Amino acid sequence: MGIYLNPGNRSFQMSLNSKIYVDKSNLIAYTNSVINTEQRFVCVSRPRRFGKSVTAAMLSAYYGQSADSALFEHLAVATNDSYKEHLNQYNVIFLNIQQFLSRTHDITAMQSLISDYLLRELTHTYTDINFFNDSDLTGCLLDIFAETNIPFVFIIDEWDCIFREYKNDTHSQRLYLDFIRNLLKDQPYVALAYMTGILPIKKYGTHSALNMFDEFSMTNPGPLASFVGFTDQEVKKLCNDHQMDYEEMRRMYDGYCFEGTTHVYSPRSVVSAILTHSYDNFWNKTETFAALRDYIILNFKGLRDIVTELLAGARKKINTTTFTNDMTTFSSADDVLTLLIHLGYLGYDFKTKEVFIPNSEIFSEFCNAVESAGWDNITDAVKKSEALLTATVNGDSATVAAGLEAAHMETSILAYNDENALSCTIALAYYSAREYYSSFRELPTGKGFADIVYIPRKTHPDKPALVIELKWDKTVEGAIRQIKDKCYVESLKDYHGSLLLVGVNYDLKTKKHQCMIESLQYPAATASPVTTDKRSDREKIKGK
Repeated sequence: MGIYLNPGNRSFQMSLNSKIYVDKSNLIAYTNSVINTEQRFVCVSRPRRFGKSVTAAMLSAYYGQSADSALFEHLAVATNDSYKEHLNQYNVIFLNIQQFLSRTHDITAMQSLISDYLLRELTHTYTDINFFNDSDLTGCLLDIFAETNIPFVFIIDEWDCIFREYKNDTHSQRLYLDFIRNLLKDQPYVALAYMTGILPIKKYGTHSALNMFDEFSMTNPGPLASFVGFTDQEVKKLCNDHQMDYEEMRRMYDGYCFEGTTHVYSPRSVVSAILTHSYDNFWNKTETFAALRDYIILNFKGLRDIVTELLAGARKKINTTTFTNDMTTFSSADDVLTLLIHLGYLGYDFKTKEVFIPNSEIFSEFCNAVESAGWDNITDAVKKSEALLTATVNGDSATVAAGLEAAHMETSILAYNDENALSCTIALAYYSAREYYSSFRELPTGKGFADIVYIPRKTHPDKPALVIELKWDKTVEGAIRQIKDKCYVESLKDYHGSLLLVGVNYDLKTKKHQCMIESLQYPAATASPVTTDKRSDREKIKGK
């Protein structure tokens, strides 16, 4: 057993020993299906703390000759037909590129260090082989394969660190890509190459040095979607096992939307929440946070406008195909947004091609970045949102109208010319509601779509539900009437409790917001709402 050649199973054993372990061993069923085929080159890119290294260690333990096969006997993959065929049948070379880069800070020196360590272990292990040139890494691998007929499984973790730490050094980047290509491409000794990192493989024009890899990224994870990150069902089970509130866990850490699978959660955040028994922001402010802040400061081609809308809960359609998979080459705001998808700061819906802020934890990170970027107007709107929510719950429509007026001035960066722009302002103004409510925009009802609906979380039963209807240069009375006439509240038939109908209008002539609030109550015995007779005069006020 070596450090890099057949390193054994110690790392994976520590994962199994941990208080929380989620079985991702069925990933092996996939890699077994492509091993020794043309599809044997696999690159999986996910954000930090998404469990990439754990799965890499698992593959090393499974395929490596020096590992203990007993580790997998009680895992899901043990029932797969291919399980025994490939178990501990290969030479594994495991490389964490970040570890080598941190020791050299020079690409040429890093490559030499990798070669030197591997050559040392290979020649010390295979002492009976007469190597043609024991200083030639590729040549030695060919010699070993020719003598033993045992191919190699290459597992490369943090493969992309060069592109994150040497952002502007294209020469070093090309040298590194050539090194990986020469080591792997068209080599008969490669049974499987599995790479993990944050970024997909760098593109240089129409040519990629590593074009033999199939990529499974945050924008298109394909059949590997459920294997890196926790699925909704896995989190639900963890919550049941550890007495955690599933809805709160979902609010904080869910939202990475993949086609053909349930939403995926950040594993690090979920595990930290369970271990500390708290729902905190566990996102580490590493290089990725600096990137988020820096790109917001740059406001590349209207990015600020888009981020403001995302903060307001909007979804934006983007084109991810022009992104060149680095951290410096951008031709549009879409390229920056695509980078933020890969860094984990945005969710991406593959079907609709839309980006969005996935959860409350990431929303907090955006707020931190916006504040550090000097967007004082947006920060002020967020800070005032608690007072606006309190005024709404109290039926103080005059104060709500004034608060919306202030939020409009603070978010005037948005083109304020239709109901959609109005809805963005409203959503951002009610930012603090995220703490207490599940929010829905364009919620389907029997006779149309309610503009904005806030339903209190189970942890806040004292809060009333809010049904908000927006009007552009019409009347607040018409907004309230539409809520009633189109039976918008019937979409809340499973909810029993207080309801507030909130009508908002923006008057083009006066350039003022207007608000009207009515209170309803769902009796426990019926699903049909009735208007209460206990509304205060203040609740009936039309704020102008």
